[in-house]
Amino acid sequence: MATTSTSTAVAAAEPVFTDAEQLALAGFLACYTSLTREAYALDLRQYASWCQQRHLRLFQARRADIECFARDLEARGRARATITRRLCTIAGFYKYAVEEELLDHSPAAHVRRLRLDYESHATALDRNELGGLLVAAGLGHPAEHALISLLALNGLRVSEATGANIEALGVERGHRTLVITRKGGKVVTIPLAPRTARAIDLATGERTEGPLFVTADGRRLDRHGAARIVRQVTRRAGTAKHVSPHTLRHAFITAALDAGVPLRDVQEAASHADPRTTMRYDRARTSLDRHATYIVAAFIAGAAR
Repeated sequence: MATTSTSTAVAAAEPVFTDAEQLALAGFLACYTSLTREAYALDLRQYASWCQQRHLRLFQARRADIECFARDLEARGRARATITRRLCTIAGFYKYAVEEELLDHSPAAHVRRLRLDYESHATALDRNELGGLLVAAGLGHPAEHALISLLALNGLRVSEATGANIEALGVERGHRTLVITRKGGKVVTIPLAPRTARAIDLATGERTEGPLFVTADGRRLDRHGAARIVRQVTRRAGTAKHVSPHTLRHAFITAALDAGVPLRDVQEAASHADPRTTMRYDRARTSLDRHATYIVAAFIAGAAR
């Protein structure tokens, strides 16, 4: 679904909506852009369809109805994270409607949320496997090397990498930098490792504007094209694991934590709003080698003689 017509598509699919409900849907979705808006629109379409099947208008729903919707999702085998996200979307929609005085109170205000499993089940790559992928990428086209480096050494989301532009490249206090748009529309400046900067320079060549990554016919590389590049490099590296762009982001976070980068700094680099999200990636947090007792003992040792 095109992002330019997301809100109208949601409303058009549900003719039972009142004017106030349509206004709330359109206004809520207008607060977001690109993939975030598409995801929220999908959540609301599924919730609205569920309500319509029960002859229930959105603004007539009660807390019990929303909890029944969540239980139905659970019964259909949806992941806990998916159910929680949809409940958050619904809660955000109703909160927006209340703030705009289109609804007296939010029926989702006290809806019970499922307890999330804070263990990451994504494919993990160790240090050697990640290094092998970077070497394989370096043997290919510079654009492949640049993309893999941004995902693996900067931990970018695939949408952040493919959405980057040449004009956003720069230099700040001796660091090669790139300005990117994070999830939620936040614009930030990130430093580039020397190998990443070199690969980007080779990939862009004489181009001075436009997308950082383009296809053979000059169009902006999309997430599907980026995934194909990652698969090609994975095969070239001889890695048997299923590796996606998110796998490389996952590998960046775990490598940073394993290297001893403080959790708060990793959280900032990964652009996680909640530190618990970052902690999900910490494969070694149960390792006895990293237990705080050793650090505290060494810190106190001088004073305990």
